[in-house]
Amino acid sequence: MANIFIDGEAGTTGLQIRERLAGKIGINLLSIDPDKRKDPEAKKLIMQNADIVILCLHDDAAKESVAMIDALSGKKPKIIDASTAHRIAPGWVYGFPELSALQREAVKAADRVSNPGCYATGAIAILRPLIDAGLLPQDFAASLPSISGYSGGGRVMMEAYEKGQAPAYETYALGLNHKHIPEILANTGLTRRPLFIPAVANFDQGMLVQLPIHLDLLPTQVKVADLEQALRAHYVGSQWVTVESATENGKLDAVALKNTNKLELRVYGNDDFGHAVVIARLDNLGKGASGAAVQNLELMLGQTI
Repeated sequence: MANIFIDGEAGTTGLQIRERLAGKIGINLLSIDPDKRKDPEAKKLIMQNADIVILCLHDDAAKESVAMIDALSGKKPKIIDASTAHRIAPGWVYGFPELSALQREAVKAADRVSNPGCYATGAIAILRPLIDAGLLPQDFAASLPSISGYSGGGRVMMEAYEKGQAPAYETYALGLNHKHIPEILANTGLTRRPLFIPAVANFDQGMLVQLPIHLDLLPTQVKVADLEQALRAHYVGSQWVTVESATENGKLDAVALKNTNKLELRVYGNDDFGHAVVIARLDNLGKGASGAAVQNLELMLGQTI
């Protein structure tokens, strides 16, 4: 029986992780009294009895919890951090098991795993295989127009949408310094900073991350089929990340994978015009957050998934 403590279980990601773990064989969920969530001694006591602590906190609070674990005497719990705080930090394993042939084993052996960001998960899923295959150069000028459900914006944004007080569609982070960019650079092989344009729309869960490509600007003669073949080769045998055929109607529903841990990749293109777009579809709270955390947890516990 593995003792699991979700530090920040009252937040959106924490609640979904708890729901996904509830009733799982071999999992014992530890909880802290709501009145003692900010009591360091109460939190230390629970952490001392945990096998794995999952951090669902803001960055500063996540760093404080890690420092608290570091200060514990004796055996320390393993950590999964769902915040941005440790995604490119030394000593942390990036929690996207499908990243490469070695990443799954790295997660299984890790004591500290940083859960990927939702948009970053889609971007990395697209870019890493294409760069590894040599179809995209490392200095490729990547643009990533993307859209997410409003649940990714936290409680304030969720309440605004649910009360009808938010716009139907809104582009944001137009300072072009989104917090997911460093992890995209660190895990794709890109040497040129990507242009990332996120947006939020009036649906609660779902996400599309897009990579438009001018094929005639690539250093080698790449066809649409080459992109799909490279993606299929990378993800062959993967349970959660799959490469699907382009939809016949040329449309893609952003919310179709809600409440799953799936990520689907599709390549749309026109060789006559030298144009292609690769699209990742996922649930921003599934494979983009809570689903990924549970996947990493199961790997760290040695469970077969």
